[in-house]
Amino acid sequence: MQQPLFLSSRTIISVSDADADTFLNGIVTASTVGLTDAAFRYGALLTPQGKIIADMLLTRAGEDILIDCASMAAPALIRRLTLMKLRAPVSIGERADLGVSVFEGLPDPRDPRAPRRRIVPRGEAADPAPYHAARIAAGLAEQGIDFGAEDVFPADINMDLMDGVDFRKGCFVGQEVASRMKRRGTARRRTLKVSFTGTVSAPAPILAADFEIGLLTSFSGGEGLARVRIDRLAEAKAAGDAITANGVSLAFDQRDWLAAELTALAEGKEARA
Repeated sequence: MQQPLFLSSRTIISVSDADADTFLNGIVTASTVGLTDAAFRYGALLTPQGKIIADMLLTRAGEDILIDCASMAAPALIRRLTLMKLRAPVSIGERADLGVSVFEGLPDPRDPRAPRRRIVPRGEAADPAPYHAARIAAGLAEQGIDFGAEDVFPADINMDLMDGVDFRKGCFVGQEVASRMKRRGTARRRTLKVSFTGTVSAPAPILAADFEIGLLTSFSGGEGLARVRIDRLAEAKAAGDAITANGVSLAFDQRDWLAAELTALAEGKEARA
């Protein structure tokens, strides 16, 4: 069994006081209604244009809601939340005494194969390689490695497929864009697992017949994550083109939902023709 591992790349932010859940429920993609200390929920704060400022795992500690997010995104997230609170009676701040430990604790709601995690007193940094190997095997993109701030939509990292966007709860920042993409089935970029034999580096362009169709964003051993235009990936496969990164051939994981999305994109293209 893998030993618990403290992640120095994650920061805990608290949103405190009685109105914390009401405040967050109105702005983040996840519902905070009924949130308890017995589970995490996956969500994000988006820009009005629908791009991710920070993705996050949320849980409760008493009257506080704790947000587990990438350290590189934490300052911007605190700043945005503080601007949005207006007169809401909530307190927002980093919990420098707390951090994240993996391979123990609660299930990660994004995928049952992902490492369990819990919020613990801040510990000593350790080699994060085992964690990254496990989350890549589970197909989970990590902010700060696979994507930055305000450069991807939720669909680009499969948030909508992992219950990271609650389309039934009412308003959240960026809802119009996210809902339109969902309703029209127009998500073209997705994050897919790849496998390969050889030496690669990341980030690296993914090429098909010398045409860039995506980006290899991270890897561990012979597996990696790739953010790709799925329509162009399908065209390249149909044409029999070699698909490579750093000159190394990539094999893509065939997800159950991929065929349905490609069909929806094709139908939308025909309707516009």
